Amino acid sequence: MQTTFSTLPALARAAVPAHSTPYSPELLLWEETMPGGAHWSGLVRRGNTLRITDLHGGANLSALFYNFEERSERYNMPDTLKAQHTAMLTRGHVLYSDMGRVLCAIAEDSCGWHDTVCGMSDAAMVERRFGVARYQEHRNAMFRNGEDGCLIELGKWGMGKRDLVANANFFSKVVADADGALRFDAAHRREGQYIDLRCEMNVLVVLSACQHPLDPATRYDPKPVRLSCWRSGTAGMDDVCRNACAENQRGYINTERYFL
Repeated sequence: MQTTFSTLPALARAAVPAHSTPYSPELLLWEETMPGGAHWSGLVRRGNTLRITDLHGGANLSALFYNFEERSERYNMPDTLKAQHTAMLTRGHVLYSDMGRVLCAIAEDSCGWHDTVCGMSDAAMVERRFGVARYQEHRNAMFRNGEDGCLIELGKWGMGKRDLVANANFFSKVVADADGALRFDAAHRREGQYIDLRCEMNVLVVLSACQHPLDPATRYDPKPVRLSCWRSGTAGMDDVCRNACAENQRGYINTERYFL
Protein backbone atom coordinates (compact mmCIF):
# COMPACT_ATOMS: atom_id res chain seq x y z
CA MET A 1 0.00 0.00 0.00
CA GLN A 2 1.32 3.41 -0.94
CA THR A 3 1.88 5.76 1.99
CA THR A 4 -0.26 8.90 2.06
CA PHE A 5 -0.46 11.64 4.66
CA SER A 6 -3.65 10.14 6.11
CA THR A 7 -2.00 6.73 6.60
CA LEU A 8 1.05 8.12 8.43
CA PRO A 9 1.22 7.37 12.16
CA ALA A 10 -0.36 10.02 14.36
CA LEU A 11 3.03 11.09 15.73
CA ALA A 12 4.30 11.80 12.22
CA ARG A 13 1.15 13.72 11.29
CA ALA A 14 1.43 15.78 14.47
CA ALA A 15 4.75 17.22 13.24
CA VAL A 16 2.87 19.00 10.43
CA PRO A 17 0.98 22.22 11.23
CA ALA A 18 -2.71 22.39 10.35
CA HIS A 19 -2.31 25.59 8.35
CA SER A 20 0.47 27.40 6.55
CA THR A 21 1.49 30.80 7.95
CA PRO A 22 0.94 33.90 5.77
CA TYR A 23 3.50 36.69 5.65
CA SER A 24 3.46 39.33 8.36
CA PRO A 25 6.09 42.04 9.02
CA GLU A 26 6.28 40.87 12.64
CA LEU A 27 7.75 37.56 11.42
CA LEU A 28 10.73 39.18 9.67
CA LEU A 29 14.15 37.81 10.72
CA TRP A 30 16.52 39.80 8.50
CA GLU A 31 16.56 41.81 5.30
CA GLU A 32 19.18 43.06 2.86
CA THR A 33 19.49 44.35 -0.70
CA MET A 34 21.50 42.62 -3.43
CA PRO A 35 22.86 45.17 -5.91
CA GLY A 36 22.50 44.37 -9.59
CA GLY A 37 25.28 41.98 -10.67
CA ALA A 38 26.03 40.91 -7.08
CA HIS A 39 26.10 37.35 -5.76
CA TRP A 40 25.06 35.91 -2.39
CA SER A 41 24.83 32.61 -0.57
CA GLY A 42 23.64 31.47 2.81
CA LEU A 43 21.82 28.92 4.90
CA VAL A 44 18.04 29.34 5.04
CA ARG A 45 16.73 26.95 7.67
CA ARG A 46 13.70 24.68 7.47
CA GLY A 47 10.61 26.69 8.37
CA ASN A 48 11.98 30.02 7.15
CA THR A 49 10.85 31.72 3.95
CA LEU A 50 13.02 33.85 1.68
CA ARG A 51 10.98 36.61 0.05
CA ILE A 52 12.72 38.01 -3.03
CA THR A 53 11.50 41.34 -4.39
CA ASP A 54 12.30 42.95 -7.75
CA LEU A 55 12.88 46.50 -6.53
CA HIS A 56 12.92 48.43 -9.82
CA GLY A 57 11.53 46.00 -12.37
CA GLY A 58 13.67 44.13 -14.89
CA ALA A 59 15.56 41.95 -12.40
CA ASN A 60 16.79 38.43 -13.02
CA LEU A 61 17.99 36.24 -10.17
CA SER A 62 19.74 32.98 -10.99
CA ALA A 63 19.38 30.52 -8.10
CA LEU A 64 20.82 27.17 -6.99
CA PHE A 65 19.70 25.10 -3.99
CA TYR A 66 21.45 22.37 -1.96
CA ASN A 67 20.70 20.29 1.13
CA PHE A 68 22.90 22.08 3.65
CA GLU A 69 23.73 18.89 5.60
CA GLU A 70 24.48 16.76 2.52
CA ARG A 71 25.43 19.04 -0.35
CA SER A 72 25.57 16.28 -2.94
CA GLU A 73 21.76 16.49 -2.74
CA ARG A 74 20.68 19.48 -4.78
CA TYR A 75 17.91 21.04 -6.87
CA ASN A 76 16.93 18.80 -9.78
CA MET A 77 15.31 20.72 -12.62
CA PRO A 78 14.12 17.71 -14.70
CA ASP A 79 12.40 16.02 -11.74
CA THR A 80 10.87 19.32 -10.60
CA LEU A 81 9.27 19.91 -14.00
CA LYS A 82 8.30 16.30 -14.72
CA ALA A 83 6.64 15.68 -11.34
CA GLN A 84 4.50 18.81 -11.64
CA HIS A 85 3.84 18.70 -15.41
CA THR A 86 5.19 22.19 -15.99
CA ALA A 87 7.99 24.02 -17.80
CA MET A 88 8.03 27.08 -15.52
CA LEU A 89 7.66 27.85 -11.83
CA THR A 90 5.04 29.83 -9.94
CA ARG A 91 2.84 29.66 -6.80
CA GLY A 92 1.96 26.11 -5.82
CA HIS A 93 5.11 24.58 -7.29
CA VAL A 94 7.93 23.05 -5.27
CA LEU A 95 11.62 22.62 -6.09
CA TYR A 96 12.62 18.98 -5.80
CA SER A 97 16.03 17.60 -4.92
CA ASP A 98 17.56 14.65 -6.75
CA MET A 99 16.47 12.52 -3.77
CA GLY A 100 12.78 13.22 -4.29
CA ARG A 101 12.53 15.62 -1.38
CA VAL A 102 11.14 19.17 -1.38
CA LEU A 103 13.95 21.66 -0.88
CA CYS A 104 11.68 24.68 -1.02
CA ALA A 105 8.19 25.66 -2.14
CA ILE A 106 6.75 28.72 -3.84
CA ALA A 107 4.15 29.71 -1.29
CA GLU A 108 3.37 33.11 -2.85
CA ASP A 109 4.25 34.70 -6.17
CA SER A 110 3.11 37.99 -7.65
CA CYS A 111 5.17 37.50 -10.81
CA GLY A 112 3.51 34.37 -12.20
CA TRP A 113 6.29 32.87 -14.34
CA HIS A 114 9.92 32.01 -13.60
CA ASP A 115 12.28 30.48 -16.15
CA THR A 116 13.71 27.01 -15.54
CA VAL A 117 15.52 26.07 -18.77
CA CYS A 118 17.83 28.84 -20.00
CA GLY A 119 20.74 28.63 -17.57
CA MET A 120 22.83 31.63 -16.58
CA SER A 121 25.25 34.05 -18.24
CA ASP A 122 28.98 33.39 -18.41
CA ALA A 123 32.01 35.61 -19.00
CA ALA A 124 32.17 35.02 -22.77
CA MET A 125 28.50 35.88 -23.18
CA VAL A 126 28.80 39.13 -21.21
CA GLU A 127 31.92 40.19 -23.11
CA ARG A 128 30.32 39.41 -26.46
CA ARG A 129 27.17 41.40 -25.71
CA PHE A 130 28.36 44.23 -23.47
CA GLY A 131 32.13 44.44 -23.76
CA VAL A 132 34.66 44.38 -20.93
CA ALA A 133 34.74 46.38 -17.71
CA ARG A 134 37.37 45.05 -15.29
CA TYR A 135 37.58 45.62 -11.57
CA GLN A 136 41.00 47.25 -11.96
CA GLU A 137 39.48 50.18 -13.85
CA HIS A 138 35.81 50.14 -12.83
CA ARG A 139 35.82 48.79 -9.26
CA ASN A 140 32.26 47.84 -8.20
CA ALA A 141 30.90 48.92 -11.59
CA MET A 142 32.76 46.02 -13.23
CA PHE A 143 30.80 43.69 -15.51
CA ARG A 144 29.86 40.43 -13.78
CA ASN A 145 28.25 37.22 -14.98
CA GLY A 146 26.04 34.61 -13.36
CA GLU A 147 28.36 31.62 -13.62
CA ASP A 148 31.39 33.29 -12.03
CA GLY A 149 29.21 34.77 -9.29
CA CYS A 150 27.79 31.37 -8.39
CA LEU A 151 31.25 29.77 -8.48
CA ILE A 152 32.57 32.40 -6.06
CA GLU A 153 29.74 31.64 -3.66
CA LEU A 154 30.08 27.86 -4.02
CA GLY A 155 33.79 28.17 -3.22
CA LYS A 156 32.90 29.60 0.18
CA TRP A 157 31.26 26.28 1.06
CA GLY A 158 33.96 23.95 -0.29
CA MET A 159 32.16 23.39 -3.58
CA GLY A 160 33.04 24.16 -7.18
CA LYS A 161 32.34 23.80 -10.88
CA ARG A 162 31.16 20.21 -10.67
CA ASP A 163 28.40 21.41 -8.33
CA LEU A 164 26.88 23.75 -10.93
CA VAL A 165 23.54 22.32 -12.07
CA ALA A 166 20.58 23.67 -14.03
CA ASN A 167 19.36 26.76 -12.19
CA ALA A 168 16.11 28.67 -11.81
CA ASN A 169 15.86 32.25 -13.11
CA PHE A 170 13.43 34.20 -10.96
CA PHE A 171 11.44 37.07 -12.53
CA SER A 172 12.28 36.03 -16.11
CA LYS A 173 9.72 34.64 -18.56
CA VAL A 174 10.79 32.71 -21.64
CA VAL A 175 8.25 31.17 -24.03
CA ALA A 176 8.60 28.89 -27.05
CA ASP A 177 7.04 29.66 -30.43
CA ALA A 178 5.49 27.11 -32.81
CA ASP A 179 8.94 26.15 -34.11
CA GLY A 180 10.40 25.68 -30.63
CA ALA A 181 12.49 28.86 -30.66
CA LEU A 182 12.72 30.54 -27.25
CA ARG A 183 11.64 34.16 -26.84
CA PHE A 184 12.33 36.38 -23.83
CA ASP A 185 9.30 38.34 -22.60
CA ALA A 186 10.81 41.71 -21.63
CA ALA A 187 7.39 43.13 -20.62
CA HIS A 188 6.80 40.46 -17.97
CA ARG A 189 8.92 41.97 -15.18
CA ARG A 190 7.55 44.84 -13.13
CA GLU A 191 8.64 46.85 -10.12
CA GLY A 192 7.68 45.37 -6.77
CA GLN A 193 7.03 41.79 -7.89
CA TYR A 194 7.99 39.21 -5.28
CA ILE A 195 8.27 35.48 -4.74
CA ASP A 196 8.20 33.60 -1.42
CA LEU A 197 10.51 30.56 -1.28
CA ARG A 198 9.59 28.58 1.83
CA CYS A 199 12.42 26.23 2.80
CA GLU A 200 11.20 22.75 3.75
CA MET A 201 14.77 21.58 4.45
CA ASN A 202 17.90 23.35 5.69
CA VAL A 203 18.88 24.81 2.34
CA LEU A 204 22.10 26.34 1.07
CA VAL A 205 20.85 29.04 -1.30
CA VAL A 206 23.20 30.45 -3.96
CA LEU A 207 22.11 33.56 -5.89
CA SER A 208 23.43 35.77 -8.69
CA ALA A 209 21.63 38.96 -9.77
CA CYS A 210 22.99 39.10 -13.32
CA GLN A 211 21.03 39.57 -16.52
CA HIS A 212 19.24 36.63 -18.13
CA PRO A 213 21.09 35.00 -21.08
CA LEU A 214 18.20 35.81 -23.47
CA ASP A 215 17.51 39.32 -22.19
CA PRO A 216 17.61 41.52 -25.34
CA ALA A 217 19.02 44.53 -23.44
CA THR A 218 21.85 46.17 -25.36
CA ARG A 219 23.73 47.47 -22.32
CA TYR A 220 24.95 45.94 -19.10
CA ASP A 221 22.39 46.98 -16.50
CA PRO A 222 21.50 44.24 -13.95
CA LYS A 223 18.84 45.22 -11.43
CA PRO A 224 18.84 44.91 -7.62
CA VAL A 225 16.61 42.66 -5.54
CA ARG A 226 15.69 42.67 -1.86
CA LEU A 227 16.05 39.53 0.25
CA SER A 228 13.69 39.29 3.24
CA CYS A 229 13.86 36.18 5.44
CA TRP A 230 10.87 35.53 7.70
CA ARG A 231 9.75 32.81 10.08
CA SER A 232 6.93 31.00 8.31
CA GLY A 233 7.05 27.48 9.67
CA THR A 234 6.71 24.56 7.29
CA ALA A 235 3.84 23.68 4.95
CA GLY A 236 0.50 23.11 6.63
CA MET A 237 -1.81 20.20 5.92
CA ASP A 238 -3.92 22.52 3.76
CA ASP A 239 -0.98 24.09 1.92
CA VAL A 240 -1.37 24.90 -1.77
CA CYS A 241 2.06 23.47 -2.62
CA ARG A 242 1.53 20.23 -0.67
CA ASN A 243 -1.86 19.61 -2.30
CA ALA A 244 -1.12 20.82 -5.83
CA CYS A 245 -0.71 17.22 -7.04
CA ALA A 246 -0.23 13.69 -5.74
CA GLU A 247 3.49 13.86 -6.52
CA ASN A 248 3.90 16.83 -4.20
CA GLN A 249 2.08 15.06 -1.39
CA ARG A 250 4.53 12.17 -1.71
CA GLY A 251 7.46 14.60 -1.93
CA TYR A 252 6.42 16.21 1.34
CA ILE A 253 6.16 12.81 3.03
CA ASN A 254 9.72 12.02 1.89
CA THR A 255 10.88 15.38 3.23
CA GLU A 256 9.14 15.15 6.59
CA ARG A 257 10.42 11.62 7.24
CA TYR A 258 13.95 13.05 6.86
CA PHE A 259 13.32 15.26 9.92
CA LEU A 260 11.36 12.89 12.18
